[in-house]
Amino acid sequence: MKGMKDMGKTAFLFPGQGAQYLGMGKEIANNYKSSKEIFQIASEALELDIEEICNEKEDVLNKTEYTQPAILTTTIAILEAVKEHGLEADVVAGLSLGEYSALVANETLDFREAVSLVRKRGKYMEEAVPDGKGSMAAVLGLEPRKVEEICDSVDGMVKPANYNCPGQIVIAGEVEALDTACEKLEEAGARRVIKLKVSGPFHTPMLNSAAEKLMKELDKVNVKKSKIPYITNVTADYVDNYDDVKSYLTKQVISPVRWEETINKMIDDGVDTFVEIGPGKTLSSFVKKVDKSKRIINIQDMKSLDKALKLINKVD
Repeated sequence: MKGMKDMGKTAFLFPGQGAQYLGMGKEIANNYKSSKEIFQIASEALELDIEEICNEKEDVLNKTEYTQPAILTTTIAILEAVKEHGLEADVVAGLSLGEYSALVANETLDFREAVSLVRKRGKYMEEAVPDGKGSMAAVLGLEPRKVEEICDSVDGMVKPANYNCPGQIVIAGEVEALDTACEKLEEAGARRVIKLKVSGPFHTPMLNSAAEKLMKELDKVNVKKSKIPYITNVTADYVDNYDDVKSYLTKQVISPVRWEETINKMIDDGVDTFVEIGPGKTLSSFVKKVDKSKRIINIQDMKSLDKALKLINKVD
């Protein structure tokens, strides 16, 4: 990117589905008025009490239709607290659903529109494949090429869905094809193959119907050009033409998430501080596996926010 410095850049990273937990965002919302307001805006937009879902209704929180707006809302609420302390990003990215948080963070998408959009995204993704027809599994300790070869060798639909970090790839597809692939991957020397508790084979062509429905919803949404660059999951590269944002968000539903490449792209462009904003710290662990020499910070509650501010102020 033009005008980028060689050193000292900060990236904000935003988590995806699976990061949710009961009580996420509660402390921050109780301590920051701007954060509380984000929950209120989301509740108005969705016509449901998103704070109650995040704090009290675990069974609802874990349904994809509600998980996605809940994570987006919590993440942006935490971001509001971060912004109050003057922390800013030079570049943003998010894993899967987290890409929407990144696009709200850099003001490409309006939060109110985005939270309604991701609820529909979650609903469409859940509806795309009947229960029990598709699944996902994490493959640890095999090279990407080997994982790809084995997936290609199996009858039926199974493909890499997430290239998370060195030694961790998530595959997704039809249940029988996935089970066969898992057996072959273990035989090929995978350290572990772990079935994931998810409602569908996300980031595969099996979600074509969800992508088509999402595209129609994206047509109604306003996209603004941002001053803060972002990297899309689909290409692991910067989006220079903001007319392409909607196309990438549509493709993202059926394309693998290129997260390891995304982190490497940022490092190549001089990012030395990664701040994960939102529930959990999965992305921080991925960055450590890519390059543990970088400064890696996660912010999800008051304790981690205070720790981050002390660390940043001490270094800066």
